[in-house]
Amino acid sequence: MTTIKATCPTCGEVELTADDLTLMVCSQAPLSYYAFRCPRCIEEIRKPADDHIISLLVSGGVRATNWNIPAEALESHDGLSISYDELLDFALAIERTDYLAALADHAFRA
Repeated sequence: MTTIKATCPTCGEVELTADDLTLMVCSQAPLSYYAFRCPRCIEEIRKPADDHIISLLVSGGVRATNWNIPAEALESHDGLSISYDELLDFALAIERTDYLAALADHAFRA
């Protein structure tokens, strides 16, 4: 079985097997990454994976999972970002089903 060496930011160099690693290859190359759980501190570590790293991991027996980033994530967006307070207000509001019903009724009548 192939031993793969990786680095945990806390524990330093650790030894893993192919089954210990997850390799996610994205259609947008800069978003590809590999991940593993450190055998010492049990922290999940995620690191970028360029073509060279992908090739090395695959040759070491790590199975690659291909994924596509949704087109909406690549769109440019105008306007202000939503604030934490606005998000919290929304989360609290949707907990009340009466609020959602009124909102839906208002949208329906508009």
